[in-house]
Amino acid sequence: MSKIIVLGAGMVGSAMAIDLAKKHQVTLCDLSLQRLNHIKAKCESLAILQVNVTDKSALTSALKPFDLVVLAVPGFLGFETIKTVIEAGKNVVDISFFPENSLDLDQLAKEKGVTALVDCGVAPGMHNIILGRYNELLKLTDFETLVGGLPKVKKWPFYYKAPFSPVDVIEEYTRPARYVENGKIVVREALTDCEYLEFDKVGTLESFNTDGLRTILFTMSHIKNMKEKTLRYPGHVELIRALKESGFFKTEKINVNGAEVSPLDVTSKILFSEWKLGETEPEITVMRVTLRGENPAGKTEEVVYNLYDEYSPETQTSSMARTTGYTATAVVNLFLEGLFPDKGVFPPEFIGKSEKCFTYILNYLKERNVIYIKTVKQI
Repeated sequence: MSKIIVLGAGMVGSAMAIDLAKKHQVTLCDLSLQRLNHIKAKCESLAILQVNVTDKSALTSALKPFDLVVLAVPGFLGFETIKTVIEAGKNVVDISFFPENSLDLDQLAKEKGVTALVDCGVAPGMHNIILGRYNELLKLTDFETLVGGLPKVKKWPFYYKAPFSPVDVIEEYTRPARYVENGKIVVREALTDCEYLEFDKVGTLESFNTDGLRTILFTMSHIKNMKEKTLRYPGHVELIRALKESGFFKTEKINVNGAEVSPLDVTSKILFSEWKLGETEPEITVMRVTLRGENPAGKTEEVVYNLYDEYSPETQTSSMARTTGYTATAVVNLFLEGLFPDKGVFPPEFIGKSEKCFTYILNYLKERNVIYIKTVKQI
């Protein structure tokens, strides 16, 4: 039984802690003692610890007794937190989706003899793992991911709810989107190239550019065409673009009746109640990963993985927590079982290279009723 510390008791972090507590000795950390006590009431075997991850000294001290760290803090805290974890010489699995390049910490991790497995969620995460496996099986030319977490009930005006803070969602809408076209990296504004697509069990959704390829841009640069797009209910994008163009997401402070305020802070505060996903509110995750390439027989093959997942009323766990968190806990367990012994910083596409790791993760998710359906056709 390993000793694991989970940093961040949000919707996904708490789901991971509860899942890991089935096999391991787990301590869940957060700044909010109220939140920690709430999760503790759901899972008595969890230990809880109030920690401010921005206090480097306190965090380093808290990490000492543990074999492995699971990182589930907000994106804007992610890079500095994982750097502190690596400096403390601790192995880490991360889902914090920070904007900085995690590979910048590779040398530090090697020097410390640490394994850091980053971006281990659903997307980034599972789509990287699928890509890593099929990069071994096909000469890939095309890769596309379409993914979205959505409420089951479409409520006007935004038709959207988030299992995490609006700041992280808005970051996704404002960060320039990078994709690969004919072997070259193209940079576009987020929310562009909007198109309508059909999905089983959901119907019509709109897709748009977001910056979800991340490490794949560099680790899979031989693939000529690669794109990641976010999915929302029709109508959402137009509203968000109106807010964006009107300055509601700007960080520069403005003077309002003598007070200096950031438009983004105000917008986030307003949207928090509008977008806040209730703890038992039904929601879904939809993902479609499409890969195209030449198989060993010289034929062009298209492989598609489809995911449709719903909130679990039995465990009262959101779909986004299930699909994101259980991917990460699968990675935690395969690492602790010795299936990935390398030292350094590794995005999920390197985990997926191994057939054993790939199969382990799919089986782990299937046991928790997170099921990817694969179809293959020759073109």
